[in-house]
Amino acid sequence: MKFNTTYLSLPEIFYRKTNPVPVKAPKLVLFNRDLAEDMGLDLPWLLANPAIFSGNELVLGSIPIAKAYAGHQFGYFAVLGDGRAHLLGEIVGYNGKRWDIELKGSGHTPFSRGGDGRAALGPMLREYLISEAMYALGIPTTRSLAVVSTGENVFRETTLPGAVLTRVAASHIRVGTFEFAAVSDKHGASGGGAVKALADYTIKRHYPALEHSVQPYQLFLDAVIERQALLIAQWMCVGFIHGVMNTDNMSISGETIDYGPCAFMDHYDPATVFSSIDKHGRYAYGNQAAMAQWNLTKFAESLLPLLNSDQKQALEIAEKSLAGFAITFHRHHLDNMRTKLGLRVAMPEDENLIQELLNWMHSAKQDFTQTFSILSRSSGNLAEHVPAVQPWLSGTQSGDFLSWNVKWHQRLFAENRSLEDAKKLMSKSNPVIIPRNHLVEKYLSQAVIEGNYQGFESYLKVLCRPFEETHENLPFRDPKTGHADGYKTFCGT
Repeated sequence: MKFNTTYLSLPEIFYRKTNPVPVKAPKLVLFNRDLAEDMGLDLPWLLANPAIFSGNELVLGSIPIAKAYAGHQFGYFAVLGDGRAHLLGEIVGYNGKRWDIELKGSGHTPFSRGGDGRAALGPMLREYLISEAMYALGIPTTRSLAVVSTGENVFRETTLPGAVLTRVAASHIRVGTFEFAAVSDKHGASGGGAVKALADYTIKRHYPALEHSVQPYQLFLDAVIERQALLIAQWMCVGFIHGVMNTDNMSISGETIDYGPCAFMDHYDPATVFSSIDKHGRYAYGNQAAMAQWNLTKFAESLLPLLNSDQKQALEIAEKSLAGFAITFHRHHLDNMRTKLGLRVAMPEDENLIQELLNWMHSAKQDFTQTFSILSRSSGNLAEHVPAVQPWLSGTQSGDFLSWNVKWHQRLFAENRSLEDAKKLMSKSNPVIIPRNHLVEKYLSQAVIEGNYQGFESYLKVLCRPFEETHENLPFRDPKTGHADGYKTFCGT
């Protein structure tokens, strides 16, 4: 593992050099072999040196840092930073891809604000599980390389076993990083030029094609808007709810980052909220696109001095770019939903067709994932093959669904597509299984409380093949009707 950490080229206001705090008894409980191979890492050497994943030992060449950033948390601005994370460094894989390697839960940093800098085992296992499931679903995401139990307890509402997660990302640059740079420039803490230095660095790292363009910063804003619009559309089309879309949890690279109180929706309802801290539904399923645009507004505000020296013209440029978010998101969402229904050609009636199906799913309380999966794969006696299909079958006898079903078949006929051809496309877009909330909690509990990882690892294995209908994943498809009522997730900090 040879580090080449370009983040250190930024002004020192963006980080503090600080080492992880060693733990009592590190034990490797999860290791992501597939990811390690993708990164070109030396597996035997890594497995022989598990203390690397706890911070007890440092790889030669690593200069650990804690990153400074700010963020709007539920709409309120705060100066933050890595309070429990250490960036060990960056590596370049054999394919030329650059990766951040970061420890999460690795102890106190200059940004801990009185916190202990530690993490509990349950939330770290949760991030490992959900991030790998998202990767298998084809959604851009940070990933987890390893989880180490620490042999120490952390103290939250109760006493919990501690852990350290090794997270891998394209980078950890966030909207909040740009907010931090902007406020530093404004108050003179940076000596000026922090936003420009960060923007130039980020463009070179993530958007190199823009580096020598005539208007690189405007194009940079547009490119980030494009990636975020696509990402949120992809979330929505698998029923994913991030849960805490603060600006410090929004990656400039376009990856999903920070799996705290996230969850997947069962029956379709745009108002679905699982996060225990989201009391007013700010980050509900149906609000995620609007909240992404709100966050991007803060990003654009940070870039204003670079967009134009005249503030009025800079605002006009930013407003024009931001106005495109809703259009771009709508396009991506509509394209993804067409694919989920086996449609390849765009037609004017598609939006109404999709909305009518969603309206039926909402009123009939139908499971989001199961509805699309059954439409994709239905044949013969479904009740013999799908555990929870009977409630869905009874729901399809309603007039609303029967009317929609006729329109769907007519729509397929309009582009000369057979139902069989449509289902081939649909089966590649509609997962059979997703991380079901009751199963996630079940296997986390077994691992944390009982020390039994067998169920967790079996569940992880099937989640990594979400589009395959097999006997192996049959027990993991049940949405467990009624489980979502009152279900809450927690951020784990």
